[in-house]
Amino acid sequence: MIDIVDTTTRDGNQSLWSATGLTTPDVLSIAPTMERVGFHALDFTSSTHMAVSVRFHKEDPWERIRLVSAAMPSTLLNFITTGMRFIAWQPCDEDLMRLSFRCVVRNGIRRFQIAEPSNNPDALRRLARMAKEEGVEEVVVGLTYSISPVHTHDYYAERAAAMADCEHMDRLYLKDPGGLLTVDAVRELAPPLLAAAGERTLELHSHCTIGLAPLVYIEGLRSGFQVLHTACGPLGNGTSQPTAESTIRNLEAEGYSHRLDTAALALVSEHFRELAREKGLPPGQPREYDAAYYHHQLPGGMVTTTRRMLEELGKGELFDQVLEEVTRVRAEMGYPILVTPVSQFVASQAARNVIDGKRWANVSDETVRYFLGHYGPTAAPVDPEIADKVLSRPQAEKLRGVEPVSLDGARERFGSRISDEDLLLRLTMPEEQVDAMVSGAPAPPRSPGSPLVRLLREVERRKTIGYMRLEKGDDVVVWRRAS
Repeated sequence: MIDIVDTTTRDGNQSLWSATGLTTPDVLSIAPTMERVGFHALDFTSSTHMAVSVRFHKEDPWERIRLVSAAMPSTLLNFITTGMRFIAWQPCDEDLMRLSFRCVVRNGIRRFQIAEPSNNPDALRRLARMAKEEGVEEVVVGLTYSISPVHTHDYYAERAAAMADCEHMDRLYLKDPGGLLTVDAVRELAPPLLAAAGERTLELHSHCTIGLAPLVYIEGLRSGFQVLHTACGPLGNGTSQPTAESTIRNLEAEGYSHRLDTAALALVSEHFRELAREKGLPPGQPREYDAAYYHHQLPGGMVTTTRRMLEELGKGELFDQVLEEVTRVRAEMGYPILVTPVSQFVASQAARNVIDGKRWANVSDETVRYFLGHYGPTAAPVDPEIADKVLSRPQAEKLRGVEPVSLDGARERFGSRISDEDLLLRLTMPEEQVDAMVSGAPAPPRSPGSPLVRLLREVERRKTIGYMRLEKGDDVVVWRRAS
């Protein structure tokens, strides 16, 4: 029996629609049907997506979590975190991170995927412990796949073994943001990961960026993985995950079973296809094998974002040159794994180098802080000449002593009566963007405190009730207890 984690609203939206395609009403209107599908969990949001809600849609991201959680009480909503940061690029201290974890949990998040950018076992353990202590129901620790002189299969076996006795880890997953896994690689990596997981569940997450993920998923099942990450309809394929539809057909052909309601799944996919048509958003298409990805290794969402950024600057013709430059910059920066936020630093530096026509002539503050070690140890030594060039820049001395974002003085700055949720947004986002959200946020389609929602919650608590049908005029609500 294979379980499925749905990635449509977070990774699918990010990989194919630059994280901006879906609004709260888009998701909320289909949430009850997604509940019926029977996904183990929804890879639902991240702090980056929360910022997109504010910046692009003027929506309260906390409201989205609350409303969808109320509409899908039986399905775990997942928050992915990539280390000690929340929304802003710069690292945060532990008190602020604990507050952010506490807030996403009390608004309806029950599952965390932890993908620390350097696969540092101590950092992963720390984040897992914090998540559990702040009330997370299911903690899934990720090892992020990459290829470099440092990132060998032995490297991953060692990192997995170091996590084997992590008491706060409920599940382990292999995260392949670049779609780089091959059938041979997943077969070789499975034994040490299974050994580290022990009795715990092992999950597999890959992208279709170079067309290998569907094959990798089947080999992953044969090798012992028990959960696959997929997306629905138009938000699968391309640089996203394999579609749920094709994945369950493949696993059925191989003799595996699943829990998904395929009729409900078809309705969900049609909902997102209709949204794509209405908004002019591109549906994911199967991709051909492209060996260039083994050089630049940018994850799908970053490829889309980099192309869009260059086109907005009127420099779209430089895209291929920027991808080539990414390979060189990554090596000079010590072969970091290209996940948020480091993938953004590498890609933006590569774009600067190409656009400027002179390498490392302009460097962002975030990249300076990377060379200062503010984002943790590098996988391999950085290029000493590049490091000298970066750290001799005027802003380096100013940034050297910058402290992580903290709660110190926050209440005095923003007022003692502000909610924790609003405080986190104002600490990590530009003031004008949060003000625009507050003044322009549309009313939610249905309050989670409405009589109907209260009734359904009460029925759910009464374990002797297995079925309810409510009719009022032409409206019909049918409720069934999940088996």
